[in-house]
Parts: sequence; structure tokens; C-alpha cells
Amino acid sequence: MRCDLIIPALDEEANIDPLFDAIDTLGPDRVRHVVLADNDSRDATATRAAARGAIVVTETHRGYGAVCLRAMQRLARINPPPEVVVFLDADLADDPSHLPDLVTPIERGDADLVIGSRVRHAAPGALSLVQRFGNGLACRLIALATGKHPSDLGPFRAVRWTTLQRLAMADRTWGWTVEMQMKAALLDIPVAEVDVPYRRRHAGRSKISGTVRGVVTAGSKIIATIGRLWWQRDLIRVAAAAHPDAAGTVAPVAANPDATTTLSPPPAPPPSRRNGPS
Repeated sequence: MRCDLIIPALDEEANIDPLFDAIDTLGPDRVRHVVLADNDSRDATATRAAARGAIVVTETHRGYGAVCLRAMQRLARINPPPEVVVFLDADLADDPSHLPDLVTPIERGDADLVIGSRVRHAAPGALSLVQRFGNGLACRLIALATGKHPSDLGPFRAVRWTTLQRLAMADRTWGWTVEMQMKAALLDIPVAEVDVPYRRRHAGRSKISGTVRGVVTAGSKIIATIGRLWWQRDLIRVAAAAHPDAAGTVAPVAANPDATTTLSPPPAPPPSRRNGPS
């Protein structure tokens, strides 16, 4: 399947080369294009990414969702469009080598959205107690609102392109990941989780967990987003039903439709080098 990678980034210059070194081992057969969505960094994040062959787009309005939306706009102009989009943060806390583990359930038709769940294999200190509490609370609220039971809101995720269009993503800040999962749950889109390792960021400081203010702001936005989307659930379902892809092929739901399927990662294929920039 045609797989493109979106990397939202803000002041991540120190991480760009080791990040792209890891991505290069996946090979061009696994990753077609890498789109680095730069959130108006003050350092050379964009320049370094362009030198490594990335398609670089810039969003001056600060916000995690804003840069992801900008990258999606860029992908929409590529012919043919991707079949699968993977989202990966630039801090190397998630290991790019596990990208095939997230894409494989979509290729098999087992899911349309796959979340890399960090909670079981996070390295000591990679997720703070505050992060674990907030993440767990958000997941419990999603379960109460939708009957689905995610374990994590991790940023490392893969989604079918047509499904991503149907979700009509709109959040421009820290509600992006929970908006995707909440809408998928409300629309009964097949979702799977794959356990992935998670480590401390390679370099730099987190824009969320690095400060108390960041944690509180992001947590409040996530909870507010869950409430807003639950209140708008009927409108979301009507809009999704009218989407051109609503009648298309949909992957089968797991035997228990109220559960989020958890999959064990398949063995990774042997690495190969990319043949130059995309």
C-alpha cells in the first residue's frame, strides 16, 4: 500500500538526522513520502528535514492539529494520494522501525485506524505519573461515552487515507489525537491497537510534558474535546454518512464490536535503505 508519513515538529533540529536515519532503514517500498510539518520553528528543523529529502510544509499558527492539517492538505495534492498515512512525532520517543507493525493490520483489512499503544512497554520515566493519569482518564471517558475501550492516545498511529478524510479532522491544538479516536468510536470505524515501545525523547524538551502548564493545558483540551464531540455525535454521524467514501469498502469489525482490538506486532521485514529522497 502507498504509505506516507507525517511528522509534526517544532524546534526539533537536534532530532532530525537521527530520526531520518531510522526512517531510511524502512526503505522506499514501505514509506513513499515523508512530510515534515514545521510549526514555525526558531531553529533549523525545516532546513535539516529538507536536506534529508522530506517534503516540508510550514504552519505559522501554533498547534499540533494545525500542522497535521497543513500536512494533510499537502498530501491531498499528490496524485495518486496515499492509501495509508502514519503520524509520528519528531522526538524519537517512538521508534520508527515499528511503522510496519501499525500498517500491517490495515493492509490485512483488520482495521482502518491503528494506534501505537505505549502504556505496556514504556521505558521507566518515559511517561510521567501525570501523563499516565491523564491518558487513563481520557481513555475511560471515551469508554463511557462510546462503549469503546482504548488504552492510549499515543501519537504514533496509522490510518487509511479515505478514513482520515471521512473523519473530517478539525482540531488545531492538543485535541487532535483524541478527536481522531473519539470520532472513530462514534462512527464504529474498526480500530486496533499495537503495543509499541516508548522511550524518553532523544533531545530537547517536550512542549507538553516538559512543563506543568503544558500538561494542564493539553489535559484540559483533551477532556473538553471528548465532551464536545459526544454532544455533537449525531451531527458527526450525519456528516460522515454523507461523505463520498462512506459507502466504500470498510474493514471488518472485531468479534466484539465494543472493544478496541489489540494486536501483537508481526515480525518486522529485514531493513533496506531508501534509494534517495522521495
